[in-house]
Amino acid sequence: MTPPLTRVRVLVLQHGLGALDYRVPPGLALQPGDIVRVPLGPREILGVVWEADRLPAKEVPVEKLRPVHGRYDAARIEAPLRRLIEWVADYYLAPPSAVLRMAISSPSALDGAREITEYRPTGTLPAKLTPQRLQAIEKLERRQGLVIELARHAEVSDAVIRGLVKAGAIEAIRVPADRPIPAPDPDFIVPVLEEGQQAAANALIEAVKVGAFAPYLLDGVTGSGKTEVYFEAVAEALRRGGQVLVLVPEIALTEPWLRRFEARFGCAPVAWHSDLRSTERRQAWRATANGEARVVVGARSALFLPYRDLRLVVVDEAHEPSFKQEEGVSYHARDVAVVRAQFEACPVVLATATPAIETRVQAERGRYVRLTLPQRYGGAQMPAIETIDLRKAPPPRGRWISPPLLAELEATLNRGDQALLFLNRRGYAPLTLCRACGERVDCPNCTAWLVEHRLTRRLQCHHCGFVTPPPKACPSCGEEDKLVPCGPGVERVAEEVAQVLPQARVAIVTSDTIWSPARAAALIRGVESGEINLLIGTQLVTKGYHFPNLTLVGVIDADLGLSGGDLRAAERTYQQIAQVAGRAGRGAKPGWVYLQTHQPEAAVIRALVEGDTEGFYTAETAARREHAMPPFGRLAGIVVSGPHEGEVIETARALGRVAPDLDGIGVLGPAPAPLAMLRGRHRHRLLVHARRSADIQGMLRDWLATVPVPSSVRVTVDVDPYSFL
Repeated sequence: MTPPLTRVRVLVLQHGLGALDYRVPPGLALQPGDIVRVPLGPREILGVVWEADRLPAKEVPVEKLRPVHGRYDAARIEAPLRRLIEWVADYYLAPPSAVLRMAISSPSALDGAREITEYRPTGTLPAKLTPQRLQAIEKLERRQGLVIELARHAEVSDAVIRGLVKAGAIEAIRVPADRPIPAPDPDFIVPVLEEGQQAAANALIEAVKVGAFAPYLLDGVTGSGKTEVYFEAVAEALRRGGQVLVLVPEIALTEPWLRRFEARFGCAPVAWHSDLRSTERRQAWRATANGEARVVVGARSALFLPYRDLRLVVVDEAHEPSFKQEEGVSYHARDVAVVRAQFEACPVVLATATPAIETRVQAERGRYVRLTLPQRYGGAQMPAIETIDLRKAPPPRGRWISPPLLAELEATLNRGDQALLFLNRRGYAPLTLCRACGERVDCPNCTAWLVEHRLTRRLQCHHCGFVTPPPKACPSCGEEDKLVPCGPGVERVAEEVAQVLPQARVAIVTSDTIWSPARAAALIRGVESGEINLLIGTQLVTKGYHFPNLTLVGVIDADLGLSGGDLRAAERTYQQIAQVAGRAGRGAKPGWVYLQTHQPEAAVIRALVEGDTEGFYTAETAARREHAMPPFGRLAGIVVSGPHEGEVIETARALGRVAPDLDGIGVLGPAPAPLAMLRGRHRHRLLVHARRSADIQGMLRDWLATVPVPSSVRVTVDVDPYSFL
């Protein structure tokens, strides 16, 4: 029998600190993974007991150690999650405490059972019955919830609900904070799959039965039924009593996915994302930790929840760049999902119609099993793609829709079909220019233009969030009525449509208009009912929507993503346009896609038109291999930032002067970052390029430790960067 621990190493949730040793008081038995309360100075903080041989700490005699104050009765951080935290911290050069904080993201969940106050109608009408009160009473029949939830459902203010409480029409009741979570039924409605789907599903089902780490690439064209295929693996995991994690890139746009899940399994899964209320986060965390949450669908942070018995991990739309976390701990959720599945000894499925080159290469090397679905479900055909050469058929001056596309759009709407116009630019115009002095209206905090949002009457920075009303006079020269919008955003395209096709029933689909599952649900209802027949949107419209009556897609600027010299520019353009093209012709009617372009001869545009996916990826992969770029080489970005430009420049130069001179590793820079100022901080960049086998993390640790950094300067490292701004 192992003797009880008298001292423990604790990884504390405190910025700037690693692990600390504490004494175990008599009567308290602790083991690795226990979540504890420990003293730090005059305060009490959270921490997790860790294996002493896995994290370094200053050696202190046991008699000088302060005692652990107590242990939470909540679930432990089990060994697979502890190993994941260590791996993420090591690979991405992040403090282990910062990674642990993502796993204990709801401290209130550590407390025991709670009660909260909710409200419900009493059936009594108040003496004073205003129209708002009557609306609330009618809409809240047999409904119960918090004041803010009832107000939102009834579409009235909180004050109306509180007034009804005082009037006795709504009563307060105490209920447990943790309500029972319905369990999905794996056999609720079992679909009939087509032959190709069934073969892929059988492979995934068998992997779940084996119960070992196995990475799969589920590569199917848009509309091929990938979701239904991996749902069968989800069902098998549920039959075996396990839990499932499904990662999605945009939690606000999961409404179509949630509807399909509920139709298949009889209830909704547990959701995890940043927009949850604190009570919802608490319940989701506790239900995941105790195993009650059988299926969790979430954004990338759901990777770090404490699953009790994880049997399957799915990354939906695995090509999406939004799986890369840019703030705080810079990690890629697609890659971390594979590592988590490895530590949990379970299969992981990367589902996508346009796999990233990194994922394709893993499959070609035999490290991932590739399952393909080359045909659309139900006999639907892939849409025909054509280019419109803007050099030969330009739009009229001040317009953005070319005559050929406008003619197709009008014909589509006239025959009762629906259409989609795609432009990956939010707002009305990306630039506001003064006609008198030529000054551009810039963000005061960033090296970026302010974007005009005409619907909300504001200029906004899409990097830091700065907002200001549009000025009447130029901020530089003072001339009035000389500011003009330059270039199109989706709002400007919608304005043009209103002028040339006034009969169109338009919805603008961007993160400004669709920010929650409820808004996405309203959009879907509008399209399905025919209330909306033209969508105008950004990349949000490329993800997961299935509208059988949508037969035309027009891409306003197919060249938009090709400029800037980004390593992945062509790949991202291909993925984005292929995904938005996949919204057309998903039902019985054929679909058509028109790409407005100034470069119809560009390789990526030709590949899209000719349907030459393999040719495009072969050429892109060869170029990466030739220049030893990922996945055939390694990159790491180093950003030096601070409020004082001189300190930033000197620190960056000091790093450059002592850059390692090692075989197979090169350092570029320092140089001002393309975004030379962000959120009021000056920025310089260095870029490390290394061969695949190089120990880039070890090199970076040794190198960065040699240069003293002023307290106001921050040095951040981005391993495997996706953004080069």
